[in-house]
Amino acid sequence: MKKRILSICAVLCMALVAMAEGKAKYVFYFIGDGMGVNQVNGTETYLAALEGRIGTSPLCFAQFPYAGLVTTFSASNGITDSAAGGTALATGHKTKNGALGVKADLTTPVRSVAAAAQADGKAVGIATSVSIDHATPASFYAHVKDRGMYHQIGKDLITAGFDFYAGSDFLEPENRELSGEQTLYEQCEKAGYTIARGYADYQQKEEKADKMLLLQTEAASQKDRTSIPYAIDRQKDDLTLRDITRAAIDFLSQKDKDGFFLMVEGGKIDWGCHSNDAATVFQEVIDLDEAVKVACEFYRQHPEETLILITADHETGGIALGAGSTELHFDLLKNQRQSAEAFSRIIAAQHQIEGDRFTWDFVRQQLKEHFGFWSQIPLDEKDTARLKKAYEEFCEGVAKDTRTLYASENVIAGTARKLMARKAMVSWQSNEHSNGYVPVFAIGAGAEKFTGRIDNTEIPRKIAEAAGYDF
Repeated sequence: MKKRILSICAVLCMALVAMAEGKAKYVFYFIGDGMGVNQVNGTETYLAALEGRIGTSPLCFAQFPYAGLVTTFSASNGITDSAAGGTALATGHKTKNGALGVKADLTTPVRSVAAAAQADGKAVGIATSVSIDHATPASFYAHVKDRGMYHQIGKDLITAGFDFYAGSDFLEPENRELSGEQTLYEQCEKAGYTIARGYADYQQKEEKADKMLLLQTEAASQKDRTSIPYAIDRQKDDLTLRDITRAAIDFLSQKDKDGFFLMVEGGKIDWGCHSNDAATVFQEVIDLDEAVKVACEFYRQHPEETLILITADHETGGIALGAGSTELHFDLLKNQRQSAEAFSRIIAAQHQIEGDRFTWDFVRQQLKEHFGFWSQIPLDEKDTARLKKAYEEFCEGVAKDTRTLYASENVIAGTARKLMARKAMVSWQSNEHSNGYVPVFAIGAGAEKFTGRIDNTEIPRKIAEAAGYDF
């Protein structure tokens, strides 16, 4: 199956080279939040390790015939945040960190390439694996000085009036400052949006819908409204980025319009990088690639009119593929069954349930099952002692949970995650963003524009040029 997918990607690339340049009637704009060059290379190295060999096993999007390197600094900082990075990718303008859809004066609104597509008569979709009012998706429709203005961002979503939105949920559906105002759900419905909860619900409602807001199920949002689950933590009925992309293509294709523009964000690559959780990050990059493959299916039907582009807003974590020697053992990462964040929750819940039965032997068994320690990954006495000390500090309450930007983990989960990274020979520079280059990959109509060294502000301008938008 894998060889078949790779051959399909190769055929796509050859087809592009053979055909003449055309106008991009259909634009796919994928953004891997936090996905630097090493996140891509690391994932491909991991996939090759799973096959038992040294080298890389190419992702579909990394085989696209045109590629380049992108600079990401913001108007205010050498290292951008997702709001300023997203604004650059959406509007072609630098702004200050924290701002969305406005110039660096934090006041003057700037139009996104999505709005330009809308003005050109295209159907428009904005989709993400995190909340629909988060920085990257919001940069395509919102105009606020502070990315934390979630309720106002939700109102800007309605004002923009795009055809299709998808994400986990709204972060602030109620107005905390004005009681009695309708919720964002009610305002969306009043504006003509059909709200679907999960992919199955979308399939039941899409035919009669004029505009669509696809969210995860209410049960899923009660557990965590901030995002859909990590790929590594996914359960059978969870909404996926692949589902979202397929629904978006399906819905936008039905609109009686001359083509479409679709932005899809793999938002949790960044979250995994903030947590320095390599196994989780690589699975998120693979998950983004699965969504790109859905777009490639569409491309095969419209090769002369479709542009597919993949890039990132910034790199996160300063991941290094090596840790002081020439050895890499990425195959060991396959033994991690959950994100460190999820394992932390599991351990905390079990501590509450088990009480006095929450012994070292019990925790050791959990570590064996969830990380493969001792059974699949040999540990020496020093490694075991580190884990046992973490267990003791957790039980005694002397080690507080560690908080990163999007997650919290207890000392047992944190120690296990760090040990896994050391065994696999992955290292991290920080829990924050870096100024490292990010890649851009392109295929289709106008793809040749995305090569060499370019700035992030050039990307939406080149998209508009390829598609013929007035931008």
